[in-house]
Amino acid sequence: MTQEGSTRETREFQAETKQLLDLMVHSIYTNQEIFLRELISNASDAIDKIRFESLTNHELLEGNSEFEIFILPDEKTGTLTISDNGIGMTYEEVIKNIGTIAQSGTKAFLEKMKEKEANPDNELIGQFGVGFYSAFMVAEKVTLLTRAPGKTKGIKWESNGDGTYTIEEVDKDKRGTTIILSLKEEYRSPEKAQESFLSQYKLENLIKKYSDYIRYPIKMNITIEEQPKDADGKPVEDAPLVQRVEVRTLNSMAPLWTKNKQDITQDEYHHFYKNLFHDWEDPLEVIHSKTEGTVEYTSLLFIPSRAPFNFYNRDYTAGIQLYSKHVFIMDNCQDLLPEYLRFVRGLVDSPDFSLNISRELLQQSRQLKLIGKNLEKSVLKTLSNLLSKDRPKYEKFWKEFGKSLKIGVYADPQNADKLKDLLLFPSSHTADGSTSFDEYVSRMPEHQKVIYYATGKDRASVERLPQMELLREKEIEVLYLLDPVDEFVVEALRDYKEKKFQSVSRGDLNLENVDAAEVEKKTEEIYKENEALVKAIKEQLSDKIADVKISNRLKSSAVCLVSDDTGISLSMEHILSDMNNEMFKARRILEVNPNHAVFTALKALHETDPASETFKDYCDLLYTQALLIEGILPEDPISFANKIAGLMAQKEKMD
Repeated sequence: MTQEGSTRETREFQAETKQLLDLMVHSIYTNQEIFLRELISNASDAIDKIRFESLTNHELLEGNSEFEIFILPDEKTGTLTISDNGIGMTYEEVIKNIGTIAQSGTKAFLEKMKEKEANPDNELIGQFGVGFYSAFMVAEKVTLLTRAPGKTKGIKWESNGDGTYTIEEVDKDKRGTTIILSLKEEYRSPEKAQESFLSQYKLENLIKKYSDYIRYPIKMNITIEEQPKDADGKPVEDAPLVQRVEVRTLNSMAPLWTKNKQDITQDEYHHFYKNLFHDWEDPLEVIHSKTEGTVEYTSLLFIPSRAPFNFYNRDYTAGIQLYSKHVFIMDNCQDLLPEYLRFVRGLVDSPDFSLNISRELLQQSRQLKLIGKNLEKSVLKTLSNLLSKDRPKYEKFWKEFGKSLKIGVYADPQNADKLKDLLLFPSSHTADGSTSFDEYVSRMPEHQKVIYYATGKDRASVERLPQMELLREKEIEVLYLLDPVDEFVVEALRDYKEKKFQSVSRGDLNLENVDAAEVEKKTEEIYKENEALVKAIKEQLSDKIADVKISNRLKSSAVCLVSDDTGISLSMEHILSDMNNEMFKARRILEVNPNHAVFTALKALHETDPASETFKDYCDLLYTQALLIEGILPEDPISFANKIAGLMAQKEKMD
């Protein structure tokens, strides 16, 4: 940082911001016009803030309550100016919000850009909150003049996008922010009117396209050429045209939600959503309703197409905007929708809301609860309709926000009845896509009494589980629980349509078919024949397992590890361990396959020398193999490796 004169400073941008500026300066985006919409949205946000703050501190307005955004193109200087009379910024706020933007998601934005290097998406700018910097796509220099209410001096910030910026105090008579873009040659040339952002025709069209529903007037001086008129008001033919300038409001400002749904096009909904929530992708679904009765309100809700990059982080801000008679009064009201629906964006406008509702939420709680309950039902009904009538769209929603619904079930079991029919999971029945509980149950054979599920990190690892072998042979469908929260969900639900959930790795498989009694009888006979061996294995592993059993679920694998029904599962133990919770342990049961060659070898060793080190090593290796199948690392990897090496060397000598 260098000091120039008494007040002007030259500072360097944060490292990530430099990278961001480089991306913008080199115009990696094909749709450069998005900068205007982003700067106008920022101006609208600034006015929102002072309007809200002035509800309790009217002096902040400084006698200027006519809110507006002004656009000024100047072909002589090649500049485009966007100004507002919003909240403005102090010296420290300018440095924090523009010079250093760690909190704006820049790092995540850059990481996303690397993923999409070959085909960058325009919507990333809005998604990651770095819209101010889109100005550098079209400007060779950006100058910002701003003053916060109550301050005697304004702040001037300026940068060429070269990695540094200057900042200084200046005189500024009115509060608010003015951004002056010194446009690059290709965007200000009169010869390229279609590309010039100084063309009033182009600016009018862009504002109509992107910002028509901004709730504050967007004004611009419009030059009008007219034929001169004589004293009688008739045009004077052959006289040169004369020009006059009038201030014109370019946006309708009509609240979209006040119109009848039949009069609103899909494009209008989409433009409104993108403008209000700074998203560059169309919403997945729109829910627009008007309710009269005990409480009168209009709601306009949107289900986004894509989850924000920080959606599942604690710092994600959720909530619905509140309006009273079309006047914005509160952002991010979190008392309307339950946490599991925090992906929903939108607004509620009610004449019953007080203008200072944020300070009277307790008094308004009855109204909010009633509205919230109705909105929750409406969103869930919309999702249910999507699931039944537009499965591809619902699966797209599920990919982005399904985890939120699952957390809703786990966090509050009272949500189970509301959400259980909306849950989707991959299954052995579906090569691609997912299945619902209802679909699973509809395919169950009559003799099947439980819903089977298996846990794992991915589909391939689940399908390789030894516990899947018998179920696969009998063509019994199994749900794949691949998300750490999934098992918590089925534990919270316990059953679906009186069908209990059964892990393939817990307890008996409960295969209640015509062969079940015969299989059980045969397993018992094998156990009696090998009781001494089973007890010897259990004795060798007594500090690691609770029991050893002859398996009736294994077909080709030698061994598997399961847990009983009295405690938590192995996968749940693993998840809790990752969360640094070592209190809960699964009761481990080692199941061995009596038809496998390893079992035969163990039996021969036990009959020859049950106290031999080789027998002990075989038992330990069998257990460690079962651990590895479950994705659990050996308790002593070095000992495991040495035993394997010893057996390999022993085999070499025998050969």
